[in-house]
Amino acid sequence: MSTHSRPERVAQMVQHLLGEIFARGMRDPRIGLVTITGVKMSPDLREARVYWTVHGDSEQREHTAKGLDKARGFLRREIGAQLKLRLTPDLHFTYDEAIDRGERIELLIRKMHEEERERTLQAVPEHDE
Repeated sequence: MSTHSRPERVAQMVQHLLGEIFARGMRDPRIGLVTITGVKMSPDLREARVYWTVHGDSEQREHTAKGLDKARGFLRREIGAQLKLRLTPDLHFTYDEAIDRGERIELLIRKMHEEERERTLQAVPEHDE
């Protein structure tokens, strides 16, 4: 058995639990539609880096980040009660920018295809009959 299997398993459980908690809804109105995209545990299981994204603009992201920071203690207690670990990991929330980067790349590709289509249409001579 690999030495990293336990942190990975605990990370999956933490991700699942946080997903359930956010699906039920949080009382803090600042926290929007949060999706937990991943959790990375430290080898000693004392810290969990939680990657998240939210539906909305940058203002919604900022509000959600503040709400998550305030909810850290509550979320940590919930995880501790559910997982029954000897030590409950300290949660550190990090916005996952991969989705934003993917959207930007998709937008650039779409723009490139539109420009290519325009160049092709301009290159084809029109027939006057």
